[in-house]
Amino acid sequence: MSYPLSTPQALRLWHHVGLAQVRDAEPDLSTRQMTVLLSIYLEAPPHTVRALAAKLKVSKPVITRALDAMGKLGLVTRRRDETDLRNVLIQRTVQGSLYLERLADLVSAKSQEL
Repeated sequence: MSYPLSTPQALRLWHHVGLAQVRDAEPDLSTRQMTVLLSIYLEAPPHTVRALAAKLKVSKPVITRALDAMGKLGLVTRRRDETDLRNVLIQRTVQGSLYLERLADLVSAKSQEL
């Protein structure tokens, strides 16, 4: 049976995960980038810039900047929607899946340390 984390435990977990990420060779993502990435990987596709911006209540340029950074890291790719050329579809990558799998393992390990 699991119990909710106390406020200090939750903050400590977030700190320990962040600290491990800073010390690791994995790329550091901003909170905004991580939220966009998790939205893409945890929610069913298709994903578009327009839909992500609406869901997260941010502008399309905010999403585009996050996707640019994550695209350079190979975490996501983009392509034109062949059925509607006005849309750009955001796609998951193997590298992005592995990145989030390692992150999930890290969060799990750090939570066990609490």
